[in-house]
Amino acid sequence: MRLGLALGYWGRGPAPGHVELALEAERLGYGSVWTAESWGSDAFTPLTWIAARTSRIGLGTAVAQMAARSPTTTAMQALTLDHLSGGRMMLGLGLSGPQVVEGWYGRPFPKSPLTATREYVDVVRQVLARRAPVELEGRFHAHPYRGPDGTGLGRPLKSITHPLRADLPVLLGAEGPRNVAQTVRIADGWLPLYWSPGRPDAYGPGLDELRDGFMVAPLVRAQVCADVSEGLLPVKAMLGFYIGGMGHATRNFHADLMGRMGYEEEARRIQELFLAGRREEAVLAVPDAFADEISLVGPRERIAERLEPWRKGPVTDLLVVAPDPETLRVLADLNA
Repeated sequence: MRLGLALGYWGRGPAPGHVELALEAERLGYGSVWTAESWGSDAFTPLTWIAARTSRIGLGTAVAQMAARSPTTTAMQALTLDHLSGGRMMLGLGLSGPQVVEGWYGRPFPKSPLTATREYVDVVRQVLARRAPVELEGRFHAHPYRGPDGTGLGRPLKSITHPLRADLPVLLGAEGPRNVAQTVRIADGWLPLYWSPGRPDAYGPGLDELRDGFMVAPLVRAQVCADVSEGLLPVKAMLGFYIGGMGHATRNFHADLMGRMGYEEEARRIQELFLAGRREEAVLAVPDAFADEISLVGPRERIAERLEPWRKGPVTDLLVVAPDPETLRVLADLNA
């Protein structure tokens, strides 16, 4: 199991210490560093900044949002950064949800998310392969565009720039069983938002037969600390926000996943509190047991014991969300 460093997206402003954490991760032998985006900072610019300061560590987006860019634009950014970094780029994509797609990007959430994702990946792969001009008779990502409001002058085009690698890895963030199953079929890897080593069935049967080289790369909050309850508070804050606020009361993929993992009643309660404006109560309503099983928190000895189930399952890359260099060093030592 390889280790990666997950930096996420910025909050109010540039996150201090991200470059230094990336440099420490590279020094410790971490295989990759990953950035993200939500509705503020983008994923590619900080990753390029880190690429310029590092020399060996892999570079990934976990995730870049599909609604933010056309698939050809995303492919252009990926192939450009792949060239500039000497072939270190990994493209992680996510569809997000209706709240963000329609509220922030001002476009409709696709009525068939699986089809939209499949078409998006198809176009990205065509650009990277550069075998022929990009063509797709798609429902959501038609190339060339031939809609009724178009000019009819569009023609298939092939990237001017030759991609460094046609097989640049494409990974997908997916939560629902059908989405996970499609990810296994069409992508090079899967980026679970949260993963419990003891509950692989929650993600459906798609993980039963993974092909060689397929990456399973969950994000996990890790912190070496004496007080487990205190160390779990950031995990609970993340879960409270995603389960309570990242979606509608009737359509929240994160709450649905928590329900499939055995916490359906608790998930609905978190939603009720968050949507009622009682955010602190929503965070406190996240069960410690659930936060604990998807994270690695506590003294070194406890983390060492809890790391073993992660290593024995299908996880190939553990993307560590860590607040300090010491935690990165402990995990590197334990995983050696």
